[in-house]
Amino acid sequence: MLPVLFYGVPEGCSFGSIVALEWLGKPYQLCRIEMPEVVSGEDYRRINPVGETPTMLTEKGGLLSESMAILNHIAAQGIDKGLGFAQGTPEFDRLNAMLAFLNTSFFGAFSPLWYALDHGREGLEKDVLRAYGKAEVTKAHGDLERMLGGRDWLVGDHPTVADAYFVGIARWNDFHRALDRHDFPAVNRLYQKLQNDPAVRFAHAIEEEKPARGTGGFAGHVSLEEVLHRLREPV
Repeated sequence: MLPVLFYGVPEGCSFGSIVALEWLGKPYQLCRIEMPEVVSGEDYRRINPVGETPTMLTEKGGLLSESMAILNHIAAQGIDKGLGFAQGTPEFDRLNAMLAFLNTSFFGAFSPLWYALDHGREGLEKDVLRAYGKAEVTKAHGDLERMLGGRDWLVGDHPTVADAYFVGIARWNDFHRALDRHDFPAVNRLYQKLQNDPAVRFAHAIEEEKPARGTGGFAGHVSLEEVLHRLREPV
């Protein structure tokens, strides 16, 4: 069974999992999930009861949700390519620590900005949320700047699944304009470098429904209905 990644549009954090799958190079399919309409529907909740993306249907037929879990699943298959590290090594610990920071502090910093965009009318409440969000995004970028410590990549001397996850979240600043990324030279350098990566360009094209030329194992799109039918079939 080919693994299937359910990715959310627009601007889903599943972007990083697409990049990581391209770097892995093994065959996979994608299933496009529109937000908020499809992701909150009953059909998709049969895939993910929480109604969030990403989710992965693994090659063994299991369903795996949450970005950290999916990225660790991909990393375990790509140790030979440097995407992850063997469990129990210091490098594995550093990768998990970085993924945890990205999944909590870095991701969460944008939450007030998304909430302000999606809920309520203009006024004091939105102004407060926007100001709070901008302060949190600025702090998270400053923390990441220090964590980079002059390195070219988030963990070690080559790209890992952490860099894939980073670029999918960091691009939200291009939408919200919370800060000038140039104020954080190391973070900006990493972000700009990743924009030129073929897998990142591929993920952008996929989301924007433009002609996408992968360099990995992309085997086409599959509909949610097809996946549900596949799951009903006897093994």
